[in-house]
This record gives sequence, structure tokens and C-alpha cells, in this order.
Amino acid sequence: MKKIRSLMNSFKFAGQGFKAAFSNERNFRIHCTMVVIVTILGIVFNLSLLKWALLFLAMGFVLVSELVNTAGETLVDMITNEYSKEAKRVKDLSAASVLVAAIAAVFVGIFVFVDPILELLKR
Repeated sequence: MKKIRSLMNSFKFAGQGFKAAFSNERNFRIHCTMVVIVTILGIVFNLSLLKWALLFLAMGFVLVSELVNTAGETLVDMITNEYSKEAKRVKDLSAASVLVAAIAAVFVGIFVFVDPILELLKR
């Protein structure tokens, strides 16, 4: 029973983290909005399971990167309130990881949707 309660608490804390990111982080909300839009497009274009898998991996990668970026920035802010070259470097590198993930996701989206869009345009 204790293990189940511990597992339930893990899900509760993760949900609280997701809620905090969604409530407080504009970029996280933007990424979540894009997930909804891409999901709707995937339904409209009746994507294959493989394409769904690629999209969800890419979207998950972006959301995870954004959450880790937010956690890193929060940690840096917690450690120091003063300007520091090292703190700036940590924040910049963390933000760059989100950019790389987002660019990769855009390319995955292009590769996944190019054929269905071209097929629609042929009609």
C-alpha cells in the first residue's frame, strides 16, 4: 500500500510541475498549443502509426527540453540573484537545447506532413 501511495504522489507532483510550467511559462504554453494543433492536423490527415510515433517523440522531446530549461533557469535563479557569466552561460545553453529540439521537431513535422499536404493539393 505504501508503494502505491508513493507512486500516486509521484504522479501528483509531476502534475503539479506540469501545471506550474503551463501557468507560469509562456513558451511552454506555446509548445503545448503547437502539440494540440499538430495533433488535430494528424487526425485530419489520418496519419499512419509510424508518423504518429515520430510526431509524439518530437513533441515530447520539445516539451521535456522546455521543462528541463525551466528547471535549470529556476535553479540558477535560486542560487544567485547577481549577474554572473557562468549563470548566463547555463541559462543560454539550456535555452539552446530547447531551440535545437524545436528545430528538429519542425523538420519532423515537415517530413511527416509533406506527403499528405501534397496529396491534398493534387485533388
